[in-house]
Amino acid sequence: MKGKHRKTLAAIFAEPTRANIKFSDIESLIKALGGDVREGNGSRVVLELFASRQYAHRPHPGKEAKRYMVEKIRNWLTELEVRP
Repeated sequence: MKGKHRKTLAAIFAEPTRANIKFSDIESLIKALGGDVREGNGSRVVLELFASRQYAHRPHPGKEAKRYMVEKIRNWLTELEVRP
């Protein structure tokens, strides 16, 4: 995992929840962890890691993930025992 991915992972687990994490950085992190990112209908995205799926919507018009999405991904990564 590259330094950028480590920073993204640390940002996801930061308290209070940050709202300035680019969604593309989250997708890149999932891929770096050996996961897969697939396109769904419209802005829907399927994040798959360790045979577990998380559904998300790509933010628009901005690039940053909303706080609730960061919390959702944090909880999912915690369940999968992925820590910074």
